[in-house]
Amino acid sequence: MRKLFIEDPELDVWVEGEAKNADSKVLLTISSFAGTKTVLITPDVIAESQAKHFVEAPPERVVTTKQLRIKKVQSTVRFVGYFFSAIILTFAALSTTGAVKARVVLTGSMAPAINPGDIVLLASPSRITPEVGEVATYTARRFSGESVGLFTHRIIGGDAETGFTMKGDANPSPDVQRPKIADIEGVVFFVLPFLGYLLSAKTLMILIPLLVGIWFIADALRNSND
Repeated sequence: MRKLFIEDPELDVWVEGEAKNADSKVLLTISSFAGTKTVLITPDVIAESQAKHFVEAPPERVVTTKQLRIKKVQSTVRFVGYFFSAIILTFAALSTTGAVKARVVLTGSMAPAINPGDIVLLASPSRITPEVGEVATYTARRFSGESVGLFTHRIIGGDAETGFTMKGDANPSPDVQRPKIADIEGVVFFVLPFLGYLLSAKTLMILIPLLVGIWFIADALRNSND
């Protein structure tokens, strides 16, 4: 029994037996995405070589470096497309049921725990009870009761009946308003870093045409090699 591809320990291939004829020759080629390995086997010698010196492979069996690059680009574009599609569909489904809400953080008031561009996932107060130490999103209101906006800050005191004391981790003092349970939009249970930047209108206007363009280029290159 003799080992083939002696210089490559990852290829554990062996040959056993004796040749019936003195001029017998066997050409063995192993192909993978990492390339090809060829060895010429004779009764006396086992020598690594290249298949192109002995045979010409059919076009459909030849994998070139260019084709490998095209496949990598296609796989990357496909993965990115599926990834964003999954995120958008998940957010849409959860928002429709009301079980989970998503909000893009625009300021650094909660840094470093939550940074601008992060997406916070909120569970309704009926699912996660707002407590001291939790980060929650509440609706800030004027004295007239008119809504001013949404703020995502940490609960540092108070309760649902008398109102919570809220404060951004990076802010020097607590918020003026003390929201009650009716004003709590949700309690943060997960943070997706940086994705808010990718889902902004300006970024999507650049990203979507770019991905579509890359897809068409990869598809054209694939068709040119078919």
